[in-house]
Amino acid sequence: MMRSIVRGGAAGAAGTTVLNAVTYADMALRGRPSSEVPARTVDKLSKDAGHPVPGDEDVRANRLSGLGALSGIAVGCTTGVAVSLLRRAGIRLPVWLGGVATGALAMVATDVPMARLGISDPAGWSATDWVSDAVPHLMYGLATYGTLTAFERR
Repeated sequence: MMRSIVRGGAAGAAGTTVLNAVTYADMALRGRPSSEVPARTVDKLSKDAGHPVPGDEDVRANRLSGLGALSGIAVGCTTGVAVSLLRRAGIRLPVWLGGVATGALAMVATDVPMARLGISDPAGWSATDWVSDAVPHLMYGLATYGTLTAFERR
């Protein structure tokens, strides 16, 4: 079981790197700013937990930005672990389908909390907003699931 957890974490890290690369390429191509949603989500969660992130305005904003990015890495690695454990339990999909399902799982793991916290409302997103969210998550899923299956062939 430990091997599945480690493989899943590593595959999730690889997928997260791909997601970040696709996101940064989109930002560079379209000239769009980075999303403030991860930082706002961390801010809301920390306040709701009674432990707001400290610091003056600039320091606090920097901390929230870093924590938002770290939360994305955590979701990516954790999703990789979950999918690896599902594969270990016998749920083995073709790479293309497993990749799509893994990407969808990661997208749900990020979008549902922000919607429930009132940070963003996916129901009001434009088609461009959906593509900007779905494509990086799809690439994450394909990279993560592909890495998991490659580990198993060794």
